[in-house]
Amino acid sequence: MKKSRTALVAVAATVALALAGCSSQNATPSPASDGEGEASVFTDVSVIVPAGPGGGWDQTGRAMSKVLTDDDILGSAAVTNVDGAGGTVGLAQLANQKDPATLMVMGLVMVGAIETNSSAVRLEDTTPIARLTEEPLVVVVPEDSEYDTLEDLVEDIVDKGQEVTVTGGSAGGADHILAGLLLEAAGVEGADIPSKLNYTPNSGGGEAVSLLVGDKVSAGISGVGEFLQYIEDGSMRALAVSSEEPVESLADVPTITDAGYDVVLTNWRGVVAPGGISGADRDELERIVTEMHDSDGWTAELESKGWADAFLVGDEFDAFLEENISDVTGTLKNIGLI
Repeated sequence: MKKSRTALVAVAATVALALAGCSSQNATPSPASDGEGEASVFTDVSVIVPAGPGGGWDQTGRAMSKVLTDDDILGSAAVTNVDGAGGTVGLAQLANQKDPATLMVMGLVMVGAIETNSSAVRLEDTTPIARLTEEPLVVVVPEDSEYDTLEDLVEDIVDKGQEVTVTGGSAGGADHILAGLLLEAAGVEGADIPSKLNYTPNSGGGEAVSLLVGDKVSAGISGVGEFLQYIEDGSMRALAVSSEEPVESLADVPTITDAGYDVVLTNWRGVVAPGGISGADRDELERIVTEMHDSDGWTAELESKGWADAFLVGDEFDAFLEENISDVTGTLKNIGLI
């Protein structure tokens, strides 16, 4: 697969007890409508971030919480981090969640992690609510790196293999996929990519930043928003972005395609709810997220973080998710990651 232009579009017992303690009292019935049963009204929701602090999921969950409460859409939207295994620990926690007023941040990273971790719980076991954003990835190196271009980095990985270390989000996530696609575009056979690629996964963006700023790895891959401040202050140098067109906040950084590798990849993020909730509960969560999306506060969050609006809800998100799971699984197989 030389071309990748499909937008494949990265728990403690106390946490378990905290989540289990959320009761369905957040859902209060209102009068029945259209003969379809009682409509649900949620005054509060719980937001699960299935990763550590600092990464894209954490930024998304906290941006949601801020907008939902600042714009008086909800009384509260408490965020809980449930770290581990590309989000599949949080996914398993969601499977046991009894409170329908619960949203879990997820996205492309989780789609891949489910496959690479052979997760018993899958996204098909949840209730899809909405796709929210998509974001290009950026390939960076420490400020004093020997690599001046993306070609310098990729050719050194091809030549030296495991001697060159690359860090990013969880195994099988968007960052890992992009690294594999770069090697494939450079002519490495899919079956040989795992032996060539020395990839160090992280559960949160802060860990990858520490490795890069501390000059502990050769290069890193993550969403533009997660690395932007370190690129701007000179702690990292950006080699290329994974979007079709240059990124406004990194106008001088070439796309991967312009750098010589025919690869385009965007990382999407969204939210799901526990599986098996009622149609009325799903409708209410979709209403809440749609109101958030339509608010000035959310528009400001998109602009400040450089996220593209990729909102999908209802049947459209269901269809997108089904197709994305199939696409990601195929890509992971093609580049030898599963």
